[in-house]
Amino acid sequence: MALHIVLVEPEIPANTGNISRTCAATGAHLHLVRPLGFRTDDATLKRAGLDYWHAVHIEYHDSFGEVLEKYPEGRFFYATTKADKRYSDYTFQDGDFFVFGKETKGLPEDILEAGWETTMRMPMTGDVRSLNLSNSAAIIVYEALRQLNFPGLT
Repeated sequence: MALHIVLVEPEIPANTGNISRTCAATGAHLHLVRPLGFRTDDATLKRAGLDYWHAVHIEYHDSFGEVLEKYPEGRFFYATTKADKRYSDYTFQDGDFFVFGKETKGLPEDILEAGWETTMRMPMTGDVRSLNLSNSAAIIVYEALRQLNFPGLT
């Protein structure tokens, strides 16, 4: 099994590239939900992922519904600044899915409403609207890995 990072309509290639590097370092699988705000042959995307692309398990999906259909037994957690619970309030399991929205708008309301019971936020000052997408993904994946005692990592 592995953890899963799902990016719903990501817009900034450097963020996706950085997240791909986190996936390569942790063994997490990356799911990209179209439409993407960049081409996958984008130089910025490639540069941010450096030479780790070969180590990333990546899947492309035409909709978030397609992800849910393909993984009906998956446990999905949704990152949003609107959540009541913090990411650290959850106990994660191997195979969990962490879902993030586009950089400018976050996750669509229909996705949040359907998964409201497992929404999570990161604590921050009131002066900041949100954290960078790639930082958020790394924080949550490493919290899950910490809880699982970093399986397979040295």
